Amino acid sequence: MSALRHLTAPLIRENPITLQILGICSALAVTTSLTTAATMCAALTVVLTLSATIISAIRRHIPSSIRLIVQITIISSLVIVIDEFLQAYAFSISQRLSIFVGLIVTNCIVLGRAEAFAVRNPPLPAAFDALGNGLGYSLILLIVGTIREFFGAGTLFGYAVVVTQADGGWFQPLGLMQLAPSAFFIIGLLIWAIRTRWTTQIEAPEHRIGRVSEERS
Repeated sequence: MSALRHLTAPLIRENPITLQILGICSALAVTTSLTTAATMCAALTVVLTLSATIISAIRRHIPSSIRLIVQITIISSLVIVIDEFLQAYAFSISQRLSIFVGLIVTNCIVLGRAEAFAVRNPPLPAAFDALGNGLGYSLILLIVGTIREFFGAGTLFGYAVVVTQADGGWFQPLGLMQLAPSAFFIIGLLIWAIRTRWTTQIEAPEHRIGRVSEERS
C-alpha cells in the first residue's frame, strides 16, 4: 500500500508542478507539440527513476560532505546517456528539444526527490516515489502540450485533427498557444482547478488584514 501511495500521490494530490511549482521551465519550452512534450517526459522520468534508485542503493556509502556532488554526478551521467540516445535514434526530436534535455540535470524535481526522499529510503520505495513524480510531471506536460498543439496548430503529434483555414477548413489556429505565456495560463488554470477540488493544497496567507490593523493600532 505504501509503494502504491508513492506511485499515485504525485499524480494529482502531490503533483510536483501544480503543488510544489517545480519544473516550470520545461513546461513552457517543450509543450508546443505533443511529440517534444512526450519525449521530454520520457527522458525526465527515466533519469529521475534511475538516479533515485542508484542514489538510494549507495546512500549509506556517500559521505555527507560530498553528497550533493555525487548526486549531481549520477544525474548528469544519466542525462548524457539519454541525450546521446536521442541524438542517435531520434535526431530531429533531439534538435527540437535543443538544450532542454541537458537541463534535466538542473531540474528541481530530479535533484529534489534525490535529496528529499532517495537518500533517506530504501531503493524500492525510492524508485516508486521517483516514478510517481515522473508520471505526475508527465501528466501536466502532456495536458499542456495537447491544449497548445491542438489550439495552436490544429494537430496532435503532428497529425491534423481539424482542417485549418489555410487548408480550406474552418479552424483558425491561435498564435498565442505557440508562445510561452500560454503555458503559464494553462498551468495556472490547472492549479486553480486542482486546488478548488482539494482545498488543503491552498497555502495559508502569511499576513491577515485584521492582524495588520491590530498591530498598527
